Amino acid sequence: MTLLIGTDEAGYGPNLGPLVVAASAWRLPDADKAADRLARMAAEIGAAAGSRQPLWADSKQLYKPGSGLGAIERGVLAALASTALASSAQQASGGIPSDGAALSERLGIDNPVATAPVEWPRFMAMTIPVATSAESLVALANSVATILPSQEIQLVAVACRLFHPAAFNALLDTGLNKSDILSKTTLELAADLRALAPGEPAVVWCDRHGGRKSYAALVGRHFAAPLVRTLVETAASSAYEIPAAEVRVEFTVGGEARVPVALASMTAKYVRELAMAAFNAHWTTLEPGLRPTAGYPVDARRWREAAAAILARSAIPPDTLWRRA
Repeated sequence: MTLLIGTDEAGYGPNLGPLVVAASAWRLPDADKAADRLARMAAEIGAAAGSRQPLWADSKQLYKPGSGLGAIERGVLAALASTALASSAQQASGGIPSDGAALSERLGIDNPVATAPVEWPRFMAMTIPVATSAESLVALANSVATILPSQEIQLVAVACRLFHPAAFNALLDTGLNKSDILSKTTLELAADLRALAPGEPAVVWCDRHGGRKSYAALVGRHFAAPLVRTLVETAASSAYEIPAAEVRVEFTVGGEARVPVALASMTAKYVRELAMAAFNAHWTTLEPGLRPTAGYPVDARRWREAAAAILARSAIPPDTLWRRA
């Protein structure tokens, strides 16, 4: 068997809200034509659920601002219900997290009190699902649980790492830049998931991190590898091999087309959107009429100016609210 790991992020560009990095891990008989095999499987599950869309696809295709979280939520929660790491009790209850706290636990999100923003209790208490019914999700998860084994595919785990502004800014203060934080977190998460099947070859698929083309040193550091072979570094793709660990790591433009990356993209986006819903609910409760924000730079500045009075009254330290570039 081969372990396939896909990674992606949400919230890399915004100044408000968290940066979320996610990954999904899958086991298949081999990596040959794995992308096509997984794509057919995702389409089959989508068709079984009465949809023309595959269950797992690039989050940018499944979600547009104002269109609702239904498509992303179905894919993420059905996946969580179907992972090999779901406990027997979770599987017996349908495996669907009931609130933000349960979602955090299932995704392995660390929630240190010292860096959590003021709105975070709202996220933890948020009732889930938010856009679909639990009953439909259980039925969908049952389809996933039937179709995956028939294709000799196992969904091993889905996991997240989340950086609130305070934690993100603290990393900047250590000398890292924004790109360093993303690459470091992505590879650390991939290495953690790779440890779930240490005796099997593994392939890690990452979406390209901005304009960065060379990752060999980062791959070696985060996989504790004394030797990393560079296979290719072009404008479209960078690939590396760790012979001692039987690991290949690829960074590809348009990587979300591959199902493991797509599910990671959807998971990161889902968590980020729920986090921003909690953020906006907190501040609009304190300041009725304050227009919500998605946190991207131009609108984040508009929001900060509009919220200046309530921010001053709340005495929020700037580094706990605003992610520096």
